[in-house]
Amino acid sequence: MIEAKNLTKQFGSQVVFQNLNFKIQTGEFLSLIGPNGSGKTTLVKIMMGLEKKSHGELIIEPAQTIGYVPQFRNIDLDYPLSVEEFVRLNLKFTLSPTKRQDDNELIKEILEKTGLTKIKDRPLGLSSGGEKQKAYLAQALLNNPKILILDESTASLDVEVKMQLMDLVQELNQKYKLTVIFITHDYELTKKYTKRALFFKDKTLIEVPVKDVSEDMFEMGG
Repeated sequence: MIEAKNLTKQFGSQVVFQNLNFKIQTGEFLSLIGPNGSGKTTLVKIMMGLEKKSHGELIIEPAQTIGYVPQFRNIDLDYPLSVEEFVRLNLKFTLSPTKRQDDNELIKEILEKTGLTKIKDRPLGLSSGGEKQKAYLAQALLNNPKILILDESTASLDVEVKMQLMDLVQELNQKYKLTVIFITHDYELTKKYTKRALFFKDKTLIEVPVKDVSEDMFEMGG
């Protein structure tokens, strides 16, 4: 599904990473790990078309929709939208009654998939951290992505809520063969949920079986 061949990115004379070579297969659940500033976010931006590569190739075949779940964000208590209204922000506005009906059915389905149906009318600002992250996940699923990127999406959540969110993502991965790329600094979640890791080290990527992932891979500076 995704293949990099000698992929390189630099800003002026600063090399972010160079000569990355890897493959990600359909339905994989893998982690992308490494220290801050090693290139994880830049690689994801290239995958999403938000940043241009400098050299090499990045092939995503066939052309796939990518869903993106950001890092936890603290939403104010007085945030005006409900959970459902927030999820709907990812839909394009339409005047077509037929399209609006289709959108309503889609929202209903996504809220059910993510376990948000019972709280869909709750103000998002009054929802828990896990519920807010589920709302971001629901947004990401609206366009029926084949690839889901979790960008530190469990950061700042407590252990139980992290597990609940990751259990849900694992279910989606297995049920719908959704390819999941999990960017994380969480050693325990990497070991529990992912099968393989791509580890940024010395401006390149090393493939690591998850059984060989060690805690120091999350602690290295640079």
